[in-house]
Order: sequence, then C-alpha cells, then structure tokens
Amino acid sequence: MHSKRRRIHGSCVAKDGDAILLIGSPGSGKSDLALRLLSLGFELVADDQVDIMDGIASCPTELAGLLEARGIGIVRLPYRPEARLALVVELTGSADRMPYPVQHPDWRLPVVRIDAGAPSAPDKIALALNCALGRISQVAGAFAP
Repeated sequence: MHSKRRRIHGSCVAKDGDAILLIGSPGSGKSDLALRLLSLGFELVADDQVDIMDGIASCPTELAGLLEARGIGIVRLPYRPEARLALVVELTGSADRMPYPVQHPDWRLPVVRIDAGAPSAPDKIALALNCALGRISQVAGAFAP
C-alpha cells in the first residue's frame, strides 16, 4: 500500500530528526514561532506549506529554506529536507491549564494547544516534544498515562 502525499498549511521544525508540525489559522503565529524555535536549536523543515507522507514532513521544493518573518520579509535559511513527525502543535489564542491527552485523527500523533504569543511558547513546545518522545514523564496533562 502506497501512501498519498498530503500538503497542508503550516510550519514545521525539527530537533534531532523529530519534527513538530505547527498548525493554526492564518496570522496565528506559525512562522514567528518557528523562528523563535530556531533560536533554541531547532532546524527549519518547512514554512507556510508542509508535505506529509508516511509520517515524514518535508518542504515543497519551491519553498525549501524560505521563512516569512513579518516586518522583515521572506528570508532564505538553512533547512532540514525531511523529518519524522512526533508532535502536532495547534496554535490558539489561549491554552488549557490542564489539558487531556489528544491525538491528531490523521497522523495519530499527540496534539497540544498553546498560545503562540506567550513568551514561554518555544520552551513549552520543546518540553512537549520531550514528553511526546518519552524523555520526560508527566503526572497530569497532555501526555499523562
């Protein structure tokens, strides 16, 4: 069985080959948050459009290495050609204090919802990735047993 490539509106960054898919409505802060995650050692996989096939995220060829920084424009940056998806982050205007575990229906990956504008958003995403990968255990919340 051969899986079909699906293109979605979002951004994607990776750390050590494990990818985080950032999704949300236009203007929700996907590109800005991806830029902030790069300063924490993440690598750009894709901005604006993400191709997903068999759990692997990649960038459409015509957008490879491009990132929109509002107020500056579109810049070309180093990028990772592909990475295995480990977490979906849905950008919302607020975040639940104590969320229940949720999985994305298409990719069977954990989903967390955060406020992209929160100063701690990049740190929360790095923490969530470590929880999703089982590197950090959780007592209650999005990754609790």
